Amino acid sequence: MSNSSAGTSSKPRAASSQPSETSSKRKRGVFQKELQHMMYGFGDDPNPLPESVALMEDIVVEYVTELVHKAQDIGSQRGKLSVEDFLYLIRKDLPKLNRSTELLSMNEELKQARKVFESDEEKLRKVFEVDDSVEG
Repeated sequence: MSNSSAGTSSKPRAASSQPSETSSKRKRGVFQKELQHMMYGFGDDPNPLPESVALMEDIVVEYVTELVHKAQDIGSQRGKLSVEDFLYLIRKDLPKLNRSTELLSMNEELKQARKVFESDEEKLRKVFEVDDSVEG
């Protein structure tokens, strides 16, 4: 008896020496500088080997691509993709979930601060316009 679902596994093979379909189509080196800094921050050499950076980039891009595809599958049931789809996927990985929610809340705070700053800037501009017209 053969298992017909064995050949249709959605998980990529880690031991495969050939690049995945998506990695051969994409532009390489896009995240090189950022990954070098991150690798150094996690204890690597300040100038890691280009092969190491390329491998890390392949791993990161593959992970993000898979995560996005899974989120699209979840979002397609509702007809749209949302942040909650990603949070749902990482719900069991508490460090990622906590960091993601922290970054999302900081993003909201920055949006609020920008909104306040822009409204204050607009008020100041109106005050100075009034002052200029009174003096002129």
